[in-house]
Amino acid sequence: MDLISNEEIDILGEIANISMGNAATALSVMLNHRVDITTPRISIINRSEALDDYEKTCIFVQIHYVKGLSGNNVLILKEQDVLCMTDMMMGGDGTNTDVEMNEMHLSAASEAMNQMMGKAATSMATLYNTMVDISTPDVHKIDVESVKTFEKMFESTLEKFIKISFRIEVGDVIDSTMVQLYPVSFALEMCEKFRQRKAAGEID
Repeated sequence: MDLISNEEIDILGEIANISMGNAATALSVMLNHRVDITTPRISIINRSEALDDYEKTCIFVQIHYVKGLSGNNVLILKEQDVLCMTDMMMGGDGTNTDVEMNEMHLSAASEAMNQMMGKAATSMATLYNTMVDISTPDVHKIDVESVKTFEKMFESTLEKFIKISFRIEVGDVIDSTMVQLYPVSFALEMCEKFRQRKAAGEID
């Protein structure tokens, strides 16, 4: 990982643990089920490898930071998991997933990710002692085989990204992988802000 150091990998892991831990709590409230997210795995990938963990179709969520940080955050979810979460949000047990993905499901995914990443942004605001605000999530269903569609939605010409992957478990219904993608420059910006606060004794 020549683009980032081992120290920066550790910092990103710490940031991800804090922010996604709070995001998991928000999702747990929405779904009324216990949500567990594992320690993140961090790697550098080419943009073309971003969908390697997924088959057929997936749900692509892009969130822009509009205050406090400059960059964007992409979340990728399996279509089946979004159907399961939507069923839970509507009071089901998460098993009514043998249906076609529609606008209602995408809207529910948008709301779930808005709540999750809103909590993550609040955590980062506390971490950095600055206001951090995010845009409304932009949610799309995409075909994993359609790289052109994916790259068009990504709104970026960058080739290298930091991939942060989590194993996410929701009760005994979902056992899956959630992926975050950060542009390398954005990840390094977060690391530098973290180091500055730590050097000033503002972070333990």
